[in-house]
Amino acid sequence: MQAPDVLIVGGGIIGLASAYQFINAYPQKTVLLLEKEKELAVHQSGRNSGVLHAGIYYRPGSLKALNCRTGKTAMEEFCAREGINFKTCGKVIVAVNEDELPALQSIYERGRANGVKCGLIDRSRLLELEPHAAGIKAIHVPETGIVDFSQVCSRLADIIKAKGQQILTGVKVTGLQEKSGEVVVETTRGEFSPQYIINCAGLHADRIAAMSARPLFSKIIPFRGEYYKLKPEAEKYCNALIYPVPDPRFPFLGVHFTRKISGEVKCGPNAVLAWSREGYHKTDVNLRDLCESLIYPGFAKIVTRYWRTGLGEIWRSFSKDAFVRALQRLVPEVRAEHLQPYPSGVRAQAVSAAGEILDDFTFLESKRVVNVINAPSPGATASLSIGQVVVERLAKRFP
Repeated sequence: MQAPDVLIVGGGIIGLASAYQFINAYPQKTVLLLEKEKELAVHQSGRNSGVLHAGIYYRPGSLKALNCRTGKTAMEEFCAREGINFKTCGKVIVAVNEDELPALQSIYERGRANGVKCGLIDRSRLLELEPHAAGIKAIHVPETGIVDFSQVCSRLADIIKAKGQQILTGVKVTGLQEKSGEVVVETTRGEFSPQYIINCAGLHADRIAAMSARPLFSKIIPFRGEYYKLKPEAEKYCNALIYPVPDPRFPFLGVHFTRKISGEVKCGPNAVLAWSREGYHKTDVNLRDLCESLIYPGFAKIVTRYWRTGLGEIWRSFSKDAFVRALQRLVPEVRAEHLQPYPSGVRAQAVSAAGEILDDFTFLESKRVVNVINAPSPGATASLSIGQVVVERLAKRFP
């Protein structure tokens, strides 16, 4: 039975960043990272927007706000050091009518409080930056960037292995017994007996956490985000990133345009309940996942609270015309014939039994386990900072 000092569950960017930060802080200790898929970063980490967020949206003083700022700097330094291509392209958040101006002002004030370099701009300046964008006023965030987080994950894995640590893929955790002196982790490849565990299982983080002694206060509800991309002849309609003013009652940013580091322009997402935690297609159904979501009291309360918004998201999922109309609020020249399908992603959103959508990064700890329960956007941007936080929390347990 292998007995590493630390076992990390989950080979996405949070798990890899945690391993990277741990071995930098404690090079004499051993780390074993387990990933249930045959490859690393195939879920949220490999299917996100690729945006290096500046931190404009988040409540000042929150873990999201603090870790986004420090994480973005750390990520840019890492990419520069490791030769990973990234670009500081900037983005605009546009108000298309006067009703959106108070929310736009609120976002601007949050950004300033968080130390984000941003400015309110009028329509003439907006058209200089994004000639095809609608909007009567906007926030310009020049320090927002783009990167391929899959490349980041690959390089993190290379560094971890080069330092003599183990990464095992195709290994699923099936059980966990926390004892006074150790933890026994049952897997599809036998048992492991680490001193400590870091749970970065993303879409399955609540299930791994439930295996330890602490009662859970939330459950992961999977939301699928569906996308299109602009055909090459229509990519001229977006220079960088064009975002709407988000609904402050809803934890998603709304349909937007994102130019990726590859040059493609991604459009979306909507946000609909996924019928599987890894349900990237409308036809993907996992009865266990679906039943858990539907019978969970917190989900029913979300439906009651957001049913009107939810119906709009579902309608856009089945109607390309409705999706196009949402895009045309930001860029009126976009037409249905300019769009082609793009792979979907699934967001692991932690929801409390009271129906609260957990808005901040959330951790749950026991004597020998640190669980990363909730790390949605800007989780990838903040990953190196989150990894540092995890290591600091774990270090309190060391003799």
